[in-house]
Amino acid sequence: MPQTFAAADAVELAVVDRSGFIESRHAGIAIVLAPDGTIHTKLGDPSALILPRSSLKPLQALACLAAGAPLEGQRLGLATASHSGTDRHVAVVREVLESAGLGEEALGCPPAWPGDTATRDELVRERAEPSRVRMNCSGKHAAMLLTCVTNGWDPAGYLAAEHPLQLHVREVIERLLGEKAAATAIDGCGAPVYATTLFGLARAIHRIGNSSPTSPFALHRSAGTLVQAVRENPWTIDGPERPDTIVNEQLGVFAKGGAEGVMVMVAPDGTTVALKMLDGSGRAATAVGLRLLERAGALGSNEVAATMHKLPLSVFGGGQSVGAIRPAF
Repeated sequence: MPQTFAAADAVELAVVDRSGFIESRHAGIAIVLAPDGTIHTKLGDPSALILPRSSLKPLQALACLAAGAPLEGQRLGLATASHSGTDRHVAVVREVLESAGLGEEALGCPPAWPGDTATRDELVRERAEPSRVRMNCSGKHAAMLLTCVTNGWDPAGYLAAEHPLQLHVREVIERLLGEKAAATAIDGCGAPVYATTLFGLARAIHRIGNSSPTSPFALHRSAGTLVQAVRENPWTIDGPERPDTIVNEQLGVFAKGGAEGVMVMVAPDGTTVALKMLDGSGRAATAVGLRLLERAGALGSNEVAATMHKLPLSVFGGGQSVGAIRPAF
């Protein structure tokens, strides 16, 4: 199986500054596409292969729409999300399942505690157990199940790569990428995830982020509806005080992080960023993405700086902020 990129393909993207001393460094690859789709910036080798992980969710959700799944608004936002498992998120996931005539037991994602600390603490006090509906990918899985029911496909085994749903999802993904998947792996939630070049991922996200809900082309119309749903309901994509929600709320940036240090972003003007950290750490990914959009002229310096202050980038010593995780450029 092809492997992800190597150190020789990467450049330094971020550093960890503690009291003026650079304690750690994060290398990676990144690419910026201008609103017209041309390459604006390359850092490292964006032709290297990566697993997009949850940054693939906008493509998977769009595939569900293309197959006729009746998703819109908050439900569509949750289909695209790595949500934090709050009661508000879970209520929408249950609505999607109910509309498919299915229960939570149909979800193929593993049981998990919610990512939201307050919600998790409350569940612990109630002596609750981890559940599938609280898992951060449950919105995507509910959307996939609804797509199966809509098309008369057997929901059982819907995560198998050869299932009609996943064959359709892969076809739509490859159409958006403009390239064939280099490999198939199993994501943390149990769904197939496909290896692609970082440039291919950026191209796909650019196509989605620059589509209009009024496009005469069905796939572009669905893509525009998807991005609009997330921008109008930013709480769905992540959760309270979490990075993807923050940049959507503060800057109107469509952002979708993925495990192992992957990030994709589309600014309101259509400028698109895709990046992947070599060490798999995502702690600097949002900051690096915003700085790249700033450098491309898609976002103002003051608004980026204000948003950075809302992100979990501080380095602490003795209970006080003594430094920051910050872009290296």
